[in-house]
Amino acid sequence: MENSNEKAKSRKVPYVGGEPIPGTFVEMVYRPETLETQLAIFENDGIRYAPSFVLNSDVLVPFSANNNLIRNRIVLFPSQASEYESEDKLIEDIRGYIHRYVDVSPLFETTSIYYILLSWVYEDFNELPYLRIRGDFGSGKTRFMLVAGALAFRPIFASGASTLSPIFRILDSFRGTLLIDEGDFRMSDEKVELVKILNQGNARGFPVLRSEQSTTTKEFNPTAYHVFGPKIVSTRGYFQDRALESRFITEDTGNSKLRSDIPINLPSVYEEEALVLRNKLLLFRFRNLHRLRTLEDQIVGVEPRLRQIFSPLLSMISDEKTKASLRKLATMYSRELAVDRETDIEAQVLRVIHELLKARPNARLSVGDITAAFVEQFGNEYERKITQKWIGSIVRKNLKLTTHRVQGVFVIPPAEELRLKHLFERYGMDVKNKDVVDLVDIEPDEPPFTLKSLAEGKSAPSAS
Repeated sequence: MENSNEKAKSRKVPYVGGEPIPGTFVEMVYRPETLETQLAIFENDGIRYAPSFVLNSDVLVPFSANNNLIRNRIVLFPSQASEYESEDKLIEDIRGYIHRYVDVSPLFETTSIYYILLSWVYEDFNELPYLRIRGDFGSGKTRFMLVAGALAFRPIFASGASTLSPIFRILDSFRGTLLIDEGDFRMSDEKVELVKILNQGNARGFPVLRSEQSTTTKEFNPTAYHVFGPKIVSTRGYFQDRALESRFITEDTGNSKLRSDIPINLPSVYEEEALVLRNKLLLFRFRNLHRLRTLEDQIVGVEPRLRQIFSPLLSMISDEKTKASLRKLATMYSRELAVDRETDIEAQVLRVIHELLKARPNARLSVGDITAAFVEQFGNEYERKITQKWIGSIVRKNLKLTTHRVQGVFVIPPAEELRLKHLFERYGMDVKNKDVVDLVDIEPDEPPFTLKSLAEGKSAPSAS
């Protein structure tokens, strides 16, 4: 009986790293020269190595060096924590390593460096951006994934040829940086699985639920897999989901001739160089995890989703010139999103509202007037009949604007002024002129007054 209790008390738990005790950081290391794994333990500014770490009734142990994923270099680890002169020198070393083997734009090269640093402390954030390199075959996408990916935190290498079913488990077990090369999956079910990972994986607290069969009872039970973490992806094209597209910081490759100093074949020495840098990055993690960072006011003038993905990256940067370049990139992305929305039915309806209010700022705006102007401007783009009911549904359900019925006419009330301002700003429309959204107060006992009546020469009611 005592022996069974002792065994229960000393349960071994495979562990890759984290903060098992507040203020104590533990990370798994893999020593390729001896083919062994250990735990690097950082506490009180000192580092020690041990085969295990006792935590209450559990004994945390590293994954075995014979683990298939470790042995085949699917998941990479540092071999120890190594000193670096300064953070600036570490950034310089990473830049030299990437520049030596990869040809990307200077801004994306810099972005990649800080994304690598971000990946080593990603647990400090609730939302993360994704890094993507996009281009045709032979444009250097795989080279970038191998070189930059080898420096990321616990990189997990997957390819478009891989089935995604085990990726959920690997991500849940290793909690590292997922690298997907050639992410344009041909099979629709694989695309759906990848989109699930990417849609759920950039924000903390949204695990993916999958139905798993029990090996003992053979019953299917829902299992939650944690997929939150950094991700680096290469694709040939875009994702159809526009919301997913907005999570990527992207470099398009193949638009210029390859730099003459880039080696055609990647030398094996790059792996040794990457290990040296991973060792330094491990110490960077120990020293910088849970460091106080400011996310507020990192970037202004862009929509909330872009602020979410750029702010964590900006918080890693101390150089103001580099910050300015990244903010400029975010602003450019914001403008592109606004242009993309121009083809949406919501954007078209909002454009009509914007133009009507600008033309007659003191007139009451009705759904009937919006419909009439929409038919005139965009009617030839739609095969279906454009009715007030359909346009009214878009105003209420899609744009989330309320309408009031006044003597049989549905109008947009003054209470929606702030909502309209927000929509105009989000869709890249001018909001500087206050008169653009100066809506007339509605008095239910007044006769209905619309822009249509203005066109017929009737006088407008006073705003009082």
